[in-house]
Amino acid sequence: MNPPTQMDRLDVLRAELEFLKREHRDLDTAIAALDETSRTDQFTLRRLKKQKLGLKDRIARLEDQIFPDIIA
Repeated sequence: MNPPTQMDRLDVLRAELEFLKREHRDLDTAIAALDETSRTDQFTLRRLKKQKLGLKDRIARLEDQIFPDIIA
């Protein structure tokens, strides 16, 4: 009975990974839009960049769980 549970866990991790990647892209778009305006709020820009870096770290951790490095 363990294999179906394992697949369910991987499916959840993959769905979460896709959500985080989408959120990362959205933040990238928001940062670019803020950067283009002449009256950029530096505090907001820094906060968004920090949030984007946090997402990048979470994405990397999930990718490591889904695709572990296997040394042959």
